[in-house]
Amino acid sequence: MYIPNGRKYLLQPITFSGACRSKDISVQIEGELVAPANPHEWICKNKKCKQWITFDKINGLVIHGYGTLNGQGTNWWNLDCKHNKQQCGKKATGLIISHSENVHIKNLNFKDSPQMHIAFERSNWVYASNITINAPWDSPNTDGIHLQHATNIHIQDSIIKTGDDCISISDGSSHVDISNIKCGPGHGISIGSLGIRGKEEKVEYIHVNNVTFEGTQNGVRIKTWQGGRGYARHITFEHITLKNSLNPIIIDQYYCPHKKCGDHKSSAVEVSDIKYKDIKGTSMEKEAVRLACSEAVGCKDILMEDIDISVDSHESRHGVSTENAVSYCSNVHGRFSGNMFPSVSCLQKN
Repeated sequence: MYIPNGRKYLLQPITFSGACRSKDISVQIEGELVAPANPHEWICKNKKCKQWITFDKINGLVIHGYGTLNGQGTNWWNLDCKHNKQQCGKKATGLIISHSENVHIKNLNFKDSPQMHIAFERSNWVYASNITINAPWDSPNTDGIHLQHATNIHIQDSIIKTGDDCISISDGSSHVDISNIKCGPGHGISIGSLGIRGKEEKVEYIHVNNVTFEGTQNGVRIKTWQGGRGYARHITFEHITLKNSLNPIIIDQYYCPHKKCGDHKSSAVEVSDIKYKDIKGTSMEKEAVRLACSEAVGCKDILMEDIDISVDSHESRHGVSTENAVSYCSNVHGRFSGNMFPSVSCLQKN
């Protein structure tokens, strides 16, 4: 399939389904694909589309070119969901790769998705490189790339500017390699949230390397709900540069965005074998490191090595500050080596 340069095409929600006889399928996008700008003009075969473009059950897929996938999400973001419940239920992810293997996505531009821009779901061996994602900082739930039940995923050499997580990694995802990413604005790179409503959810073997966070709400984050089960383990964040991030390093085992949760439960998602190496830069908050771990399980085998985060005196939300950065930790078992600023009292020197 070829989408020529210099052309713009209006595209309603569509699904390309396998299995396919061809060993390799190529979709080359040089022009611009645009979704309907008016949410009421989306034509869905079912009541809840939840996707704009989907590739499902395909082994051997290349989506490439220098074109743009424009979700025209502005009117979706501005919907009053109290009076438009049916339309809000159709809020779509831009591009979904599901139940697929050996997928390559490269050189494309994604813009203003109604909801998440890209999702890899129940897929294996997916490669995304030289991707650019753009959405305003205040666009709701517009994650750049979302992973769920995704394994052997490689995301590299990309720029992500959005209103939610640049990359979010959810249940069933493992062996994920993320490198050479520029993130911001956005909510950083997040593991989770995991364990909502007591679910058992698991994430492991995640490697995040050489990422720059600029003006983000978070840097590297792990978030789990109290009362959940499962684990987040074998995760490494290294060679990270921070430029005025609000929460540079955070583990939050009391995640509860709507503030209607009990803080103390008898079970929790286990967080263990988490490494932070060579993380440097500036924070917009005095508290640059927050490790808030559950009383039920706690965080184990946490390693910090060569951490150097300071408060930016000009960008601090509280005005000019000469105070040093500080940390918070509870129920953490781990160690540190090399430079450690700010110091984290619950870590022992290696």
